[in-house]
Amino acid sequence: MRTKHRRPPRGIRRQQMIDAAVSVFSRGDYHTVRVDEIARAAGTSKPTVYHHLGSKEGIFTACVRREAERLIEALSAAVHDPRAPGGEDPLHRGMLAFFTFVTHNRDSWTVLYRRAAGQGEPFAGEIARTRDRVTAEVADLISTCTAASAPARREAELLARVAVSTADAFADWLLDHPEETPNTMAGHVTALTWSSLAPVRHGEPVAP
Repeated sequence: MRTKHRRPPRGIRRQQMIDAAVSVFSRGDYHTVRVDEIARAAGTSKPTVYHHLGSKEGIFTACVRREAERLIEALSAAVHDPRAPGGEDPLHRGMLAFFTFVTHNRDSWTVLYRRAAGQGEPFAGEIARTRDRVTAEVADLISTCTAASAPARREAELLARVAVSTADAFADWLLDHPEETPNTMAGHVTALTWSSLAPVRHGEPVAP
């Protein structure tokens, strides 16, 4: 008696194809990756990949958007964790979640910041929107943590940009130096950010 193999639901199948595409794009340049490579990695056919994800541009965009959402969700969950011990620094939690995500999802980071960032539009726009969302999250956090000194929103946003840019640079360092740990990197970025916030806490303006 022949056993029928059920296909996974459409949504799950699509995610499996994106998983395969992220892996393939992380190993090769966007322009040299072929859709049939992605199809083979996903265990399906090229027409099926096109059917679910569209053109190669559509496939890459789907990868960037999904991995960006995963990163932002990890950051937000850590920063707003209701089970976190009282008195724990939420900025450090967020940075630790960021560096942990990078180390556990090297392919994702490679696609997001080493592949997409260098491809121009429309991918550069996707990355810019992701960075803006992360920066806004950090700016909100800075504003909350310094509510007593009431820094201007512009100052919080400038400092958030510094923190996010520093975290990006440290992420590349972390991946190239396996002896480092996410906790160490999170500690460095958090300390640098709070150091930059010292003038704000004393009512002094932040240099533009």
